[in-house]
Amino acid sequence: MHPILYGLLQFAFFYPLVMAFLWMVGGLYYFFRRERKARDRTDPPPMAEYPFASILIPCHNEADNLEDTLSAALNQNYPDYEVIAINDGSGDDTGARLDVLATQHPRLRVIHLDRNLGKANALRMGALAARSEYLVCIDGDAMLEEYAMHWMIWHLTSGPRVGAVTGNPRIRNRSTLLGRLQVAEFSSIIGMIKRTQRVYGRIFTISGVIAGFRRTALHRIGYWADDMITEDIDISWRLQLDHWDIRYEPNALCFILMPETLKGLWKQRLRWAQGGVEVMLRHATSLLSWRKRRMWGVLLEYLLSVLWAYTMAAILVLWALGKFIPMPPQLYIATVLPQWHGVILALVCLAQFASSLIIDRRYETHVGRNYFWVIWYPMAYWLISLCTTVVALPKTLLKRRGKRATWVSPDRGIR
Repeated sequence: MHPILYGLLQFAFFYPLVMAFLWMVGGLYYFFRRERKARDRTDPPPMAEYPFASILIPCHNEADNLEDTLSAALNQNYPDYEVIAINDGSGDDTGARLDVLATQHPRLRVIHLDRNLGKANALRMGALAARSEYLVCIDGDAMLEEYAMHWMIWHLTSGPRVGAVTGNPRIRNRSTLLGRLQVAEFSSIIGMIKRTQRVYGRIFTISGVIAGFRRTALHRIGYWADDMITEDIDISWRLQLDHWDIRYEPNALCFILMPETLKGLWKQRLRWAQGGVEVMLRHATSLLSWRKRRMWGVLLEYLLSVLWAYTMAAILVLWALGKFIPMPPQLYIATVLPQWHGVILALVCLAQFASSLIIDRRYETHVGRNYFWVIWYPMAYWLISLCTTVVALPKTLLKRRGKRATWVSPDRGIR
């Protein structure tokens, strides 16, 4: 076998292995140092004062979800706040329903935009209309846990350099295998990654479905960019490049709807992958200065993930070609089916999920019921991550620069 091909095979095997151990160690370290002795989430830390705050809810064709979302937002256990719903050119009766709800709830204010200008623009309009320094932003299908706002504002008021805080999304819809897999993914992958990244100081992205911001920080960087396909990744990088701190608060729970079809999942993950590439193209060169060194770990992690995706794609292409045409012995790959190394990766994957259960059971008592399904996770999600990353890079490079990112209603699962 050619030495370069042998090196690629070794990288393809060891990269997910090393990252899984990194996330396990980092996640458990964060838990035992910062979470284990924290108060129970039904008893959040007291605050010396409770500043007025705003919940921003951008909405586009959310008529089916409005009542659940607004009911949770309007019943926060926090003394002084407002809720601002931004109807961004919805084609259904979202606007009419919001107007009716506004007459019933004094806390609720409604902003109507006449056409679809995208989530970033809707958030900017909401931020400019808000009467507070502290903003909690959620999606139009998200349901905040009772104390979520308290936890977010507690972080934002804990230090003058805290620019944002990201919460802990939980999956509401679990009627299919994909839904159950995402329960495990959000706890043992996304949650563990955010904990690990907080250990070394920087977060790749806030969770766009639940995030809190200091408006002063947003104003300094120019608010959300309306030409980025994932405004949450971009705002995270720009805040941290401006030396604002982003916190992670697992007690700030938010229940969300996620795709439960392969088509819907593909579109969502391709958008996420494109967003990562866009951020790299726009901001990577600005990280070369020593003052931005704390972002180097996040940058390296992302670049290695892209390299791994293309390495796996190359291996699969060589294997497929070997089935149809004669290949030189140095380039021939006999099989890509799991063998002893596949067993090791599966065991490490299960260990990672088991370690996440130690942490996650304090936030969701019966999350262990989904442990059986995680054995399918590597096949389902590593494969889709590989494919979306490979597709996203050329698609983003060919994208017309400056094009506004407008709303596209996502798959919200089978209900």
